[in-house]
Amino acid sequence: MTDQLRHGVRLIDLVMLGAGTAIGASIFSVLGPAAQVGREGILVACVIAALPMVLFGLVYAYMASAVPRTAASFEWQRQFTHPIIAFGIVWLRILSNAVVMIVLGTVLVNYLGKVVAVPGKPVMFGLFLAVFALNYLGVAIAARAQTIMMLLLLAVFAVFVAAGAPQLKPQLVTQSMSVGWVPIVAALPLMIQLFLGIETTTEVGEEVADPKRVVPLGLALALVLTVVVYLAIAFTALSLVGADALAASDAPLLTAAEKALGPVALPLIVTAAVLALLKSMNAVFLVFARFLYAMGKAGVLPAPLAHVHPKFGTPDVATVVAFAACCLGLFLPSSLLFLLLAVNIPTMMKYLGSCLAAYVVADKHPEVHAQARLRFSPGLVKALSALGMAAAVIIASLGFGTDWKPYALLAGWLAIGLAYYALVSRKTAPRPSA
Repeated sequence: MTDQLRHGVRLIDLVMLGAGTAIGASIFSVLGPAAQVGREGILVACVIAALPMVLFGLVYAYMASAVPRTAASFEWQRQFTHPIIAFGIVWLRILSNAVVMIVLGTVLVNYLGKVVAVPGKPVMFGLFLAVFALNYLGVAIAARAQTIMMLLLLAVFAVFVAAGAPQLKPQLVTQSMSVGWVPIVAALPLMIQLFLGIETTTEVGEEVADPKRVVPLGLALALVLTVVVYLAIAFTALSLVGADALAASDAPLLTAAEKALGPVALPLIVTAAVLALLKSMNAVFLVFARFLYAMGKAGVLPAPLAHVHPKFGTPDVATVVAFAACCLGLFLPSSLLFLLLAVNIPTMMKYLGSCLAAYVVADKHPEVHAQARLRFSPGLVKALSALGMAAAVIIASLGFGTDWKPYALLAGWLAIGLAYYALVSRKTAPRPSA
């Protein structure tokens, strides 16, 4: 038996893992409501929406260049902030990851249903089983599958952009900046959702050769690729049908593609949606299993979760548990899908905790700061981290006015987790000698 995770993730895999996590279900749904409030200004909003992720990305890249870890956002917080903070944030992520897998599977089945009738839950179970198999057999296999699916998706998007190229409207650049700041700002909360997840590149740090150099580079390239893809798609869609048609459609990309491709549009967009959702499921599952692995290794969840397969070099027990959690989610009533409204809360808390860890490293751990390949000054790291923490709190609070119930449910789940943590801590605490 070995306790070492196996190196198997290359630079291109990291780029496709980060960009592939971000370019998922949102691109097929966000453009409509964003165009409704932002009009042509969604082009400007797309660029501005990337700025918080640039901020978070700089912090994550700095930490990855100093202390690369698998399940990095948990390990950094556990080592440099406080174990309770690390546990609480990742405990929230466990719930959100399980729910996201169910929702991604549901949306994928719905898209398939546009072409052929499929039994929902059996197909979702089959998808979970396929993702489980990829991740159980090795991170290299899961990463290669992610890369292949992402390249295929980029090819499909390239067909869409190329088909719309004769109708592109350069004047949209001027129009997007003349709509005023009110609609642009109104579109921002929606557009920010497009970029969440790029930092997934840092969550497999111990499974990358030369991670202090490769992980930050992969994160930067993933962010650039994501911005380019989103701008190209948004610009093409606006050129083809305009903001009014996008705002009125429940499938805005399909509406735009029909203008350029006619009857070919439906199979093309369904194929794109299936690829996007499959690779998002693969990325979410990969990170889900590694959070469970790291928590088992830290002793805050059962120790068997930290077991590593002697042949495949994967966290096999954690992978099985993640698969079981996804399958249990199939029995949840569909009304629980409103939890998606609050999925960004655990994500933002993860960003906040990682930024806090970076601040502590720059402020109190000069020996760790000296190890960073990215030569940021301590003052710059602390400034970026403080801005990141503020941004995380603001973004996490944006949805409270829309629906407070997901916040209440997450608070209840957190209370259960903290009670469990207190129980485990009491059992493992050293007994005073007589």
